Amino acid sequence: MAGSTRRPPRRSAGRAQPEFIAAADFKATCLELMDRVRETRTEYVVTKHGRPVAKLVPYAEPDQKPLLGSMKGTVLKYDRPFDPIDGDYDINR
Repeated sequence: MAGSTRRPPRRSAGRAQPEFIAAADFKATCLELMDRVRETRTEYVVTKHGRPVAKLVPYAEPDQKPLLGSMKGTVLKYDRPFDPIDGDYDINR
């Protein structure tokens, strides 16, 4: 198959279903498909012998919490913060 180029299937507008692509076609057009997923948010299901084995989906950045206030609500109860620590503690160690 030298010289022949395979094209990934085109996705029609307004379709919510992922496109199915054979593993051999995916292998031949992997980089192009990754670009298309990034640019158009298209999803692909890779099949082997007609059975789904993998799904190529757009990456979503996790929501980042702001640093200040990120620990709010993590201390359940701390009534007397200035009481001494339980047990014997030698300050001159």
